Amino acid sequence: MNTWRRMSPAGRVLLTTVLLTGLTTFMFLPLLALEFTAQGVPAARTGFLVGLLAFCGQGFSLVSGLIVDRFGTRSVLTAGFALRIGGYLLLGVGLGVGGPAGTRLVPLVAGIAAIGVGGSLLGLSVKTLLVTEDGVEPREMLALRSTFVNIGVVAGPALGALVYPLGFGWILGACVLSHLLLGIRLTVRPVRRAAPGPRTPGKDAAARAAGDGWGLWQWLPLCLLGVAYWAIYSQLNVVMPITAERTTGSTAAISVVFIVNGALVVLCQYTLLRHVFHRAQARTLLLAGFLAFALAYAVFIPLTGWFSLFVFVLPVTFAEMLISPSLDEQAVRASSPLRTGLALGTMSAVGAVGSLLGSSMGGYLLQSLSGGRGIWLVLVSLSLCAALTSLLLPKARAQHG
Repeated sequence: MNTWRRMSPAGRVLLTTVLLTGLTTFMFLPLLALEFTAQGVPAARTGFLVGLLAFCGQGFSLVSGLIVDRFGTRSVLTAGFALRIGGYLLLGVGLGVGGPAGTRLVPLVAGIAAIGVGGSLLGLSVKTLLVTEDGVEPREMLALRSTFVNIGVVAGPALGALVYPLGFGWILGACVLSHLLLGIRLTVRPVRRAAPGPRTPGKDAAARAAGDGWGLWQWLPLCLLGVAYWAIYSQLNVVMPITAERTTGSTAAISVVFIVNGALVVLCQYTLLRHVFHRAQARTLLLAGFLAFALAYAVFIPLTGWFSLFVFVLPVTFAEMLISPSLDEQAVRASSPLRTGLALGTMSAVGAVGSLLGSSMGGYLLQSLSGGRGIWLVLVSLSLCAALTSLLLPKARAQHG
């Protein structure tokens, strides 16, 4: 990849960190509820613990962004790695790994919270460093980062399934070891952030000018688009598993959708954003992405069965590939270089709100509309409204070298 060759050695280490932490996270995450159930944790408590992990990860992101900007990426990286390692160890204690059988609620809750908060600190600091990499446009870097993340999404569960028969402790051990080695590499030989030097009135003014002078009224549609994206995307975890099973009669149908989705993102996203749409405005990509969402969910109005799923997965993946990095790109370009962490943290926090609202909406639609075509009409309408909202964003052509 041309972008990989133009990156600094430190940038390559950061992307390797994204890959390895993604692999171990998705080795661990899909099996978490299964392990809780196997250990006799009640279903309600299992749901609470899994939800707590998501809340501490996404819900803490706004604070994480402020901390990154205030204390610098090296300190936050160190704290993120330490919290994650400590969280995995506490989770092992809570599950009785290597000790007396039985579960312990306090270490389980503390471990889950530490993993979530640590992941938020780690993810925001790494993303902030990547988008401030010299000589590489944020759009390219975000696309490449997304590719590395999705390698973990695709390969991590497969690795977890291979290791799980040996015991959940082996998976936790892999998580601890990978984070320990990466933490040593990134803190003993720290990655330098490409950011302004000491703050002075002149530099602060220049930094504010570099942020395109976005005001609250301009940030508002971007945040609304972030909420809409995650509300629509979350239906892959709420409405789609039930729909896929109903239309095909197979519980494995949704797994096929996710595998194809992840593979397409890994293979196509970087090329799509780096070469095909390199000169397109970010708001144009958002418009196209939300229109693709509308097309994807409209598929289920006339179609059903396996064919409908395979038709659905192409536009929904296209939407994901365009919207997700474009939201972060818009946030980075709209903010001062001194507030990159806060901008990215804001978009992550908006994503948490969208996921919560989307999950609630999906459950309500399934219950009230009984799986009828009304569900798809609502999702198509929401996608079209978001597409129109993207036109409210300021025009700003992507910079390219």
